[in-house]
Amino acid sequence: MSWRTDQVQDQRVRFVVLAERKEKNMRQLCQEFEISPTTGYKWLKRFRAEGVGGMRERSRRPANSPRRTSPEIVKKILAERHKTPDWGARKLRLLLAEQGVKVPVITIHRILLQEGLVAEEDRHRPAIQRFERERPNQLWQMDFKGMPEAWKAERVPLSVLDDHSRYLLGLEALPHTQGWLVRQRLEQIFGWAGLPEAMLMDHGVPWWNMQGAGWTRLSVWLMQQGIRLYFSGYRHPQTQGKVERMHGSLQRALRKRQRPDRPEQWQGWLEEFRQQYNHVRPHEALQMRRPANVWQPSSRPFDPTPKRWEYAEGAWVCRVGTNGGLWISNKRWEVSRALAGEHVELERVGQRILVRYCRTTVREFDLDSGQSLPVDVNLREFVWPTAPAEGGADAPRTSRDGAGEGGDPPSL
Repeated sequence: MSWRTDQVQDQRVRFVVLAERKEKNMRQLCQEFEISPTTGYKWLKRFRAEGVGGMRERSRRPANSPRRTSPEIVKKILAERHKTPDWGARKLRLLLAEQGVKVPVITIHRILLQEGLVAEEDRHRPAIQRFERERPNQLWQMDFKGMPEAWKAERVPLSVLDDHSRYLLGLEALPHTQGWLVRQRLEQIFGWAGLPEAMLMDHGVPWWNMQGAGWTRLSVWLMQQGIRLYFSGYRHPQTQGKVERMHGSLQRALRKRQRPDRPEQWQGWLEEFRQQYNHVRPHEALQMRRPANVWQPSSRPFDPTPKRWEYAEGAWVCRVGTNGGLWISNKRWEVSRALAGEHVELERVGQRILVRYCRTTVREFDLDSGQSLPVDVNLREFVWPTAPAEGGADAPRTSRDGAGEGGDPPSL
């Protein structure tokens, strides 16, 4: 089993779920996942102690740093930076070397970061490993483009971009970012382009709510379509590099081209830009082809009234109460108000219960501490190891009746 870089955490969670089920012995399971038993027991131990959060990659920095930069050198670096506050690590390294102080660029940059001397726009390193989906419509990136206040555009462009082809599916001038309006525009795009397998967004409105469990009615609606939801890391816009790159081209066009005088003219201007971006402008990442020559509509049709999701036969299914919670063993567990009235699947894994809605894990219950924990969505959504539905593993499924607003499985 090949562990792709962007799915390592997903595989770890799938491994511990299967390990806790004990349907196979540990050695067989480790062979299937191509890891050593030592590694397998390590991930199982972390999950039992920390839950899904323990599956994330940890820093390999040693506890002790005997070769740590001396205070004298740190003082010299900061002194030179004070003299030339607009210089970066590379220029400072040259200046220090002329004084006989040899310090690597990365060390200087790290010290400047620690002292808060690096501007926010310079904090993010370029991506060392770039990723691209293998086919069109495997992943769409979605974001809002912030408009400079001085332009007073009175419109916020909503961008929807295909990850593989860079095809710009939508560039909509919206008067606000409320979820109902975004859903309306997405329904139009889904109607002619079909559905993607997954979508990637940031932690912003209207698809993410910083209060509570994070989910919104818009993100719940997207999950109901069978779309997997991915979210970029906090303060890491490079995760959405392709849509950010398009926004850079859009911003340059806004600077150099004549802009509309009235708000109602913005949509026509953006649509002209979208047509040029898709059909005229060659893209270096596509070997100078146009996005329109690479993209094709999705084979997954859009259903405006999807049936209720069907979980696997015998699964532990409960309906979330009107207040966004579940009752298990006479205890209320918080899920999300956005999921009120929806059916979710619960999976007991050791002393933890994972809560899944459609194809996305949305919550985690710690039976030892009694806490309901948010799932770190940066870990990516993972598919639980259950039998595939008829029509393929990715086919939407309709739900059987669950256990009402909570209930206990036979093993709890």
